[in-house]
Amino acid sequence: MITFDPDRLAARRAELEEAMGALGFWDDQAGATLISTEHARLTRKLERYERLQSEHADAGELLELGEDEDEIAQLVASLEGELGRLQEDALFDGQYDAGDAVLEIHAGTGGTDAQDWAEMLLRMYLRWAADRGFHTETIEASPGEEAGLKSATVTVKGENAYGTLKAERGVHRLVRLSPFDSAHRRHTAFAQIVIAPLLPDDAPIEIDESDLRIDTYRSSGAGGQHVNKTDSAVRITHLPTGIVVQCQNERSQTSNKATALRILRSRLAEVEEEKREAELARERGAAQDIGFGSQIRSYVLHPYQLVKDHRTDFEVGNIQSVLDGGLDGFVRAYLLAKAAGQVL
Repeated sequence: MITFDPDRLAARRAELEEAMGALGFWDDQAGATLISTEHARLTRKLERYERLQSEHADAGELLELGEDEDEIAQLVASLEGELGRLQEDALFDGQYDAGDAVLEIHAGTGGTDAQDWAEMLLRMYLRWAADRGFHTETIEASPGEEAGLKSATVTVKGENAYGTLKAERGVHRLVRLSPFDSAHRRHTAFAQIVIAPLLPDDAPIEIDESDLRIDTYRSSGAGGQHVNKTDSAVRITHLPTGIVVQCQNERSQTSNKATALRILRSRLAEVEEEKREAELARERGAAQDIGFGSQIRSYVLHPYQLVKDHRTDFEVGNIQSVLDGGLDGFVRAYLLAKAAGQVL
């Protein structure tokens, strides 16, 4: 059963405030930052709970007074939104869930359609992130030969960014009448979504330089994107795992390398997190068919319109609303199923 315990959160906040008031608190900068971050997070959760209580009381008063139904409906909608966020808060208990995330999109099978699909997914996630108040930064975007993107890497910063985005990792399938087919036939395209926790620069994950292959290349981009005239972009391959990360948004090769190494540490942490979750899933008998490389969701534009998540069976008929960033229903359905031990 998923519960939100405000008393426990308030007690924990009081403990943190006592620690923050101790003499020499900032002598340990890293430890102090962790405590301050947790305090801010708990404060936001409790403020959300207090706001929910206040709006619930307001709605009750308006109902008793027989006020305008439209006004009451707006309050109820706001209540539902706040309640959903509180429910989400209770679901985030992983080591990295409360923190920032790295989102990677890789075009898969489907040629130009797959690369176009990757760009459509990037647009969808950027809109969704903006609607949730997350801050995003595009680290790398490799254009396709004819259209779309071969790959893109974005950092997503905000409360519970990683815990929320974990719902999206896996393969996303698109079925439509291809705009790149002269006969306008139906095509299927795939794109891989990889989610990793965005670790701080001083994260205790060591990387052996001998395990790395580092390549430099000239950064590029469509439209008005900055294009360097030197080989400042960096691609790092971690040979033991085959993980490849790229960065081209900085002007200097040194800065791009530092960012790429941070993304690599995040990806390696995600590998360990996936192993841990898979082991927990085996212990509780949860479904294990949503690992890296598996199909989690289908977006069908023809011969009918439907977006369906194959893990939870949650579906939406208005596909354009989903492509415009309407992902919260899918995310919440996954988080609830995961908490119930039904999916990995």
